[in-house]
Amino acid sequence: MAESGTLPTGFGELEVLAVGTVLLVEALSGLSLNSLTIFCFCKNPELRTPSHLLVLSLALSDSGISLNALMAATSSLLRRWPYGSEGCQVHGFQGFATVLASICSSAAIAWGRYHHYCTRSRLDWNTAVSLVFFVWLSSAFWATLPLLGWGHYDREPLGTCCTLDYSRRDRNFTSFLFTMAFFNFLLPLFITVISYRLMEQKLGKTGRPPVPALIAKAVPTVNAINYALGSEMVHRGIWQCLSPQKRERDREQ
Repeated sequence: MAESGTLPTGFGELEVLAVGTVLLVEALSGLSLNSLTIFCFCKNPELRTPSHLLVLSLALSDSGISLNALMAATSSLLRRWPYGSEGCQVHGFQGFATVLASICSSAAIAWGRYHHYCTRSRLDWNTAVSLVFFVWLSSAFWATLPLLGWGHYDREPLGTCCTLDYSRRDRNFTSFLFTMAFFNFLLPLFITVISYRLMEQKLGKTGRPPVPALIAKAVPTVNAINYALGSEMVHRGIWQCLSPQKRERDREQ
């Protein structure tokens, strides 16, 4: 582990500074946009619908990714991992669990939209709550397995962020990686693509389903813009939350 004030092996001063800066920007933008989504869901009754509960789940998971990125950014700017080996395991678990929850929440949103637009029946609360519960329970389950010995969390090459140790090539990690990838990447991707394709065929419109570390940490910002801020109803809800005069006029009406 690199000491305070020293550079990780194989990286220059500018590289470490650039990584830390990019992570910091991604973390703060993701936190800001997703916190706004969560705030508006809690404050605006219009947004408290079963379908928007799935968006809330995505915003919560992406906020967790952004918090994970914030820790990584701090460590990068400090040029060392200051939280010890136990902190590395916690950081790895938290980051992996929220990434999986984000992926599965995106698939749940895609299925929810298909259900709404293609069956013409609204998503009910029991189904939405069950989906969210399953998403988080499944994500926690898969993120716990490396802590129990199937898979492994370790620091990335820069030494300032902890995630799955992809450098391992043993049978233990390979079996975990392929099994986890099938259930948490390929299956959600299949659900997402099929849901949007069926919507495209039904509605006659083009539907496109909306990761190294820096790309993955940018996902919360992209999701917030695509799923939450891209919704007309959420636009209206945000405007009502941020504009006291608008809220007052709506109550009078």
